[in-house]
Amino acid sequence: MRLGQVSDVSSEPGLERRIFGATFGVLLVWLLLFVRLFDLQLVQGDAHRDSANRNSVRNHRHLGPRGMILDRWGEVLVDSRPAFDVLVIPHELSGLPGTLDRIAQLTRRDPALVRERVGNPRGRTRFQTIRAVRDLDRDALARVEGQLWALRGVLTQVGPARSYLAQDSAAHLLGSLREVAPEQLESLKSVGYRAGDIVGRSGIEAWLDADLRGQPGGRSVLVDAHGRELELLGAVEPRPGNNVRLTLDGRLQRVAERALDETGRSGAVVALDPQTGEVLVLASRPAPNPNEFALGIPLESWQRLTRDPRKPLQNRALQGQYPPGSTYKVVTALAAIEDGKLVPDLRVHCSGSMRFGRRRYRCWKEEGHGEVDLHRALVESCDVFFYTLGAKLGVDRLAHYARALGLGRKTGIEFLPESAGLVPTADWKQRRFDEPWMGGETLSIAIGQGFNLWTPIQLATSYAAIANGGALLRPFVVQQVEDPQGNVLRSWGTDTLGRVPVSRSSLSTLRAALRGVVHDEHGTGWRMRRLAHGLDAAAKTGTAQVVALSVSEGLDPDEMPEALQDHAWFVTYVPAERPRILVAVLVEHGGSGSAVAAPIARRVVDAFLAGTPSTQGGLHARHRPPAHSAL
Repeated sequence: MRLGQVSDVSSEPGLERRIFGATFGVLLVWLLLFVRLFDLQLVQGDAHRDSANRNSVRNHRHLGPRGMILDRWGEVLVDSRPAFDVLVIPHELSGLPGTLDRIAQLTRRDPALVRERVGNPRGRTRFQTIRAVRDLDRDALARVEGQLWALRGVLTQVGPARSYLAQDSAAHLLGSLREVAPEQLESLKSVGYRAGDIVGRSGIEAWLDADLRGQPGGRSVLVDAHGRELELLGAVEPRPGNNVRLTLDGRLQRVAERALDETGRSGAVVALDPQTGEVLVLASRPAPNPNEFALGIPLESWQRLTRDPRKPLQNRALQGQYPPGSTYKVVTALAAIEDGKLVPDLRVHCSGSMRFGRRRYRCWKEEGHGEVDLHRALVESCDVFFYTLGAKLGVDRLAHYARALGLGRKTGIEFLPESAGLVPTADWKQRRFDEPWMGGETLSIAIGQGFNLWTPIQLATSYAAIANGGALLRPFVVQQVEDPQGNVLRSWGTDTLGRVPVSRSSLSTLRAALRGVVHDEHGTGWRMRRLAHGLDAAAKTGTAQVVALSVSEGLDPDEMPEALQDHAWFVTYVPAERPRILVAVLVEHGGSGSAVAAPIARRVVDAFLAGTPSTQGGLHARHRPPAHSAL
């Protein structure tokens, strides 16, 4: 090549290939970048958008307040109140276990309970708020608020907490709440429950949980990297649940409970309208305080309740089973009248005892009652008269009429667990003990001892059938479910299960004698005399032995151990004609029904009758049955 001659680069094939390769490489890089951008923005765009939102948008879930539970007159028995909670967002926490322990320290709560409540969140739940502590007091709230700057992923929020305004009044009926247990969560997710939510545990709270439960709402807020809220993006207001109106009379309920508490004994009171089956009082003492369960009851408190020998968790009104004592004598009387064993003007001489076989069966009155007929036998509760009738009838005929009055089976009261009681027969004993029935056992059955077992609600419904002329009614405690504006969504009413298969004249004979228990000269129910407005009452006393006479004989009743003392029964209805209230009282180991149980019933009846009398000699208009009464 000569000097100064310029070479033709395009003529060199190696350089051309290098330029082509570089161009192809640049194009390939741009293509890969385009494909990746397409994948990130279009293919995976939604997923990354959600991830970005979770990092910058915080969703606060607010529970809707549960509906109120009211008594028949609109008195609020259970409500919701504002309470402050501590919430955590696991994804934002610097360390879950350490943060939870710090929260427990600040709020003075059990660290194990706090860790159990939060659990081990995974997946999407790590980005959701979880309640770590409920219902802070002012001091605990101040301690937590003062440390929020150092607790990333921790926040406080106001929400609804359940408030049982009368503490332990009607506790077994109203029920209690609990947090959704892990084993419940899978089945409840489909209806909107999440970890940390509250669900009914027992009673009305559990049975009508779907009605009472409010609808949750929430807020979406934009937060910075430090969790500080920058902007409200959207909000949905929570909605309160529906209200439940009961047949219960809150004032009468408290009167009954105070009267029971003053005896220092366990017991139950049931009051109902014998014309409709509406339950006015359903008291069982002692009772737990449902407010303890609302926040998650500590283990030591739960153990205290379950180990208490007085069994406060048991609803004695429905689940307690007791020998009925002399309240059973109406069954024996009814069976004798209907089966023709009670001939006109039948009289029995009571000398204080009756010999049957090789054994002597005593009357409660040692000197005896002398010559008695059915009316006087019921009025003065003569045991010898009913021993005589029992021997004539036999256990199976007694059982027939006991069952006709609804005894020995559950009453069917809605949703509440109840016991069936026991009406013994010869066949039952053969199957249960592989022993034949003995004639002497029938005498015990005829006066309400032996194998007989009733619940207080059974006593009330059986006597209601006598009082109202023979209608067996299913007792009920819920009147209606109302929306927050007061519109009725559902209602309950009188449900007649059948009629007692006996003549009206037989029932009239019984009712006349039960009125005599109160108003005749030697009637054992004399404490029900002289009611307001000049009304007459009918009643029956009962004293049920818990041990054989041979065990308690010779012991001073005032010094006898409580466990050996008799159960006290009393049942009354007012007015004696066309009654509007029936009260059944049981006092465990209370002794005499007339002395201990009757004053409690009297206080309930007096409270019921208090107010302005109607001009028709009836009751206060406040106590008239609702229009849906079928009787």
